Amino acid sequence: MLYKGIIWLHKWLGIISGVVVFILSVTGCVYVFQDELKLAVYPERYYIENTESTQEPLAVSVLLNKAQRALGSEQKITRLDLFPDKNRTWIFRAAKTNEQAFGHWNYQEYYKRVFVNPYSGEVQAVENTKYEFFQVVLQLHLNLLLGKKIGHPIVGISTILFTVLLLSGIVLWWPKQWKWYNLKKRLTLSFSVNWKRLIYDLHNVLGFYALWIALLFAITGLAFAYPGFKKSYVSIFNAVDNRTIASNQQEPSTNIFNLDDALSYTLAKHVQADMMSLRLKPSGDKQDIQVRLQKDQTGKFVWYYFNFTDGVLDDLKSSETNRLGDQMGAMNYDLHVGNFGGRGTKILYFLMSLICASLPVSGYLMWMNKSRKKKRRSRSIIRRWAAAKAFTRIK
Repeated sequence: MLYKGIIWLHKWLGIISGVVVFILSVTGCVYVFQDELKLAVYPERYYIENTESTQEPLAVSVLLNKAQRALGSEQKITRLDLFPDKNRTWIFRAAKTNEQAFGHWNYQEYYKRVFVNPYSGEVQAVENTKYEFFQVVLQLHLNLLLGKKIGHPIVGISTILFTVLLLSGIVLWWPKQWKWYNLKKRLTLSFSVNWKRLIYDLHNVLGFYALWIALLFAITGLAFAYPGFKKSYVSIFNAVDNRTIASNQQEPSTNIFNLDDALSYTLAKHVQADMMSLRLKPSGDKQDIQVRLQKDQTGKFVWYYFNFTDGVLDDLKSSETNRLGDQMGAMNYDLHVGNFGGRGTKILYFLMSLICASLPVSGYLMWMNKSRKKKRRSRSIIRRWAAAKAFTRIK
């Protein structure tokens, strides 16, 4: 009875969430390599030609004014992503969303990115990111292009259902008797069987091999969908980590009273860093600068908190001094997209995302085959009943 209940649960949760899981998996496949693809597709935006290695960037306030003039005063720049590498542009972002709106194009009122040569001040490109392909893919992944109010809960609930499907799937996969014949059917594919059996094996075997990575997709996805969930597991793992963590040592950073000096100080400290991000504060009296130390890994960072009123560094956070829970929280994005292990884990994640996309397809095909079989059986029973009734009347 319990086994039949799990089969029923697995079937109907798959039917309910299958379309969303398919969309999330396909968009996940694309987004795994979005950093590499952007550089390949838009080299004129991201790269600079003929820059002297000894040349210093212009003051960020000057670059910010040039980027803002390229957009106009109505679209306020709120973020800067910059790269210490001499061959990269700096990217100024201006974005505004309406979280109550329905649909992607209403949810994002505007989203522009300005690509600026930091050494000459030239604006190389102004991108309408609201319509840019990879941004549309991201929003399809995050909220199905329905807007945050409607799409975000649908994605979150579907991710919960996907987690239950994975756990119930391993119960259904589990062999009743651990014999090689039973295991072989669950671990290998045979293309000599009929197509209905092949679809079942594809669902069963590929689902098993993708299980642990798929669970990682789901759990890290839930951390994005439900910040309270992320906060809870961070707290739990922090409590488990009993190490004595050294406090972040304050650096002697006096006489930093503006954004230009703060960024110059940070660039000088981290010449080999991969990337720096600034979410510009409206008040202008404080500013934090996040330094990503390794390429494509958000979990390796140093975070500076400047106080321009007093000219001092208020705080300094580092991934090296984080407890286990904070480390896991910081790595959530890397664990979700496969950045943590370089190109190898990205390829693995791409393949696992393809398998996850195939599971609802094979599941729907199995359900349709069984439904047709039941209909044929019902029709056969009705025909036999009608024939028996007609024979009784004749007799």
